This record gives sequence, structure tokens and C-alpha cells, in this order.
Amino acid sequence: MAGWLLVFLTRWRLRKLFPTRWSAVVFLAYMVLFINQGILVTASRKADNTYPYNTVTVVMITEVFKLMVATLLYVKDNSFQELLKVTAKDKKVLLLYLVPASLYCLYNNLQFVNLAVYDPTTYYLLLQFRVVTTGIVFQVLFKKTLSRLQWLSLLLLTIGCVVKQIKHDTHMRDVVSFGGQSLSLHLNANLLHILLQVFCSCFAGVYTEFLLKGEKTSHVPLMMQNVFMYLDSIMCNMCVLAYTGDLGSAFTTESINSILQPTVVLVTLNQTAIGIITSLFLKSLNSILKTFASALELMFTAVLCWYIFGIPVDIFTFIAIVIVCLATLLYSLNPVVNPAPSKHTRDSTMTHDSKQNGPGV
Repeated sequence: MAGWLLVFLTRWRLRKLFPTRWSAVVFLAYMVLFINQGILVTASRKADNTYPYNTVTVVMITEVFKLMVATLLYVKDNSFQELLKVTAKDKKVLLLYLVPASLYCLYNNLQFVNLAVYDPTTYYLLLQFRVVTTGIVFQVLFKKTLSRLQWLSLLLLTIGCVVKQIKHDTHMRDVVSFGGQSLSLHLNANLLHILLQVFCSCFAGVYTEFLLKGEKTSHVPLMMQNVFMYLDSIMCNMCVLAYTGDLGSAFTTESINSILQPTVVLVTLNQTAIGIITSLFLKSLNSILKTFASALELMFTAVLCWYIFGIPVDIFTFIAIVIVCLATLLYSLNPVVNPAPSKHTRDSTMTHDSKQNGPGV
């Protein structure tokens, strides 16, 4: 009887977390791809923790691949002329996507910077600082108040990050005592890079969800919104290459050959899949659950990094993972539900707007 009740409660909670089977598949795919990304980027480093290729060029090529995939998926059911027509008609939405595109551009480039300093497990743990920020931004944009249980789960996630960082800071202070003041400043810069990536992640994620589900933008098909995002992202990465002075050397024969290494190609393809699956995630689920998917990646990343790279799982890492799992369990008891507006809701809003603003607005 108790076993049957446990199965019933588990299925009921899963149904609340994942309204459809497709959303559960998207959730699992999101986790698998991000676990792969941390491991692949780490595997692509040299022994001195530098990269034998231009990382900005890799991000740029990834955005081009994403644009190609999104365009093909849209043209599969529509004509290319329709794509151009929607782009011209909804150019305001294209401009709105400049905000998350620039933030994701910074996030994707900082990913390489931070994974050159931290191992994948520590990297993903520190990124969980974004959960509280995500909760605040989510409340402001969607005007939804999170419950006490939801805030408690977010707070526990943050505590898990702090526990892991205590160990990392203790280790780094030991190193600093032998390295002098310059290394201490370098450590502060690393933490600043993590915090900047945290900000980019939470704000870009919630803002993208806002555009995907907003009453005035959700009429644009999902893949067209992806096209807008990747067009803007390509432009942002071109600006980064120009700023760093690598625009001329980014696509030379030598640079391209360094990117065609098997591990780097896998990094590019995996990041391309992440871009598509993230949009599906935010469309069918929400940015709060996205942070918990990222938290669950920790367990698998820790085990795989120990197996592949020999990175030990110390007591601080173990305690942090246990806290994160507890936070995830608490969240599953009362998950955030933020569905996309229905067609009826959008039609009602458009009718209301047309009455107020007149036809053709």
C-alpha cells in the first residue's frame, strides 16, 4: 500500500513538473547537452589550461549553425519568402532580441574563460548563484509571486554553491600565499567573471521566456524567434571579434584548421543543439525549472569528471550536491507554472489592442 502511494505521489509531482511527455524529453535533453558541454570544453583545453583555437570564432560559428538549423526547421513548413515576410513584418521583435542575444553572446564566451579556471563540477556549482537572481527577475517580468517553499528551495541552492566555494577559496588562498598579490587579484577577476556569467544567464533566460510567452510577441513562431535571436547573436559576436582585434585572423586557414579538430567540432555541434533545446525548454516549461535542471547536472558532471579527468569528489562537493538535491525535491512539491498564452488569449489581446489603437497598428 505504501509503495503504491509513493508511486502515485511521484507520478503526480512529475505531472505537475512536466505537463506533457514532450516537456519531460526536453528537460532530459537539456541536462544531457549541458553535461556534455562542460566536459567537451574541458577536454578541448591544452595542458596549460589554454585553448588551441579562437574561442570567439567557435561561438560565432556555433551561432551560424544555430541560424541554419532554425531556418531549415521553419522553411520545412513554410516558404523562404514567408520567412522574409515575417522578418520584415516583425522587425520590432528582431530588435527586442538584441537584448538576450548580447547577453548570451557574453555568456557563451565567458563559458570558455571560466572553464579554463574551474573544473566542470565547480563551474556548474558556482553558476547556481543565478537561481535567486532568476527568481527575482522572474517575479518582476511575469508579475508572479513565488511561494515561501519555492524561495526556500532557491535559498538552499544558493547555500549549496556557498559550501562548494568555501572549499575552492580555501584552496586558492593556500596557492596565493606562495604566489603573491597578483594571483589574489587574478582570483577576484575569476569570481567577477562567474558573477557576470550568472547575471547574463538569469536575465537572458527570463527575458527570452518573456519574449516567447509575451502576449505581443508570442504570435511569432518559435523557430522564427530563434532566427531573430541567432541573427542578433552573429552580429554581437562580430562586434566582439572586432573589439578584440581578431576579426581579420578569425577565419584564416590556420584558425579554421584549429577548429576542425574532433573535440572542437563536438563542442560546436553540442552548443548548437543547446541553443535549439533551450528555446523549446523556455517555451514548454519556464526559466525557474531551467535553473533546477542545471542543478541536477551537478551529480552527473561530478561522477563523469571523476571518471574521465580524475577530478576528486571531496566532502564539500558531496555536501553541496546533497543540498542541491534537497532543494530540487522541495521545488518539485510546488513547482512554478508559467504556460505560454493560449491562442484565445492572444486573439483577445489583439482585439483589445485594435479597438484601442485602431486598425493597422
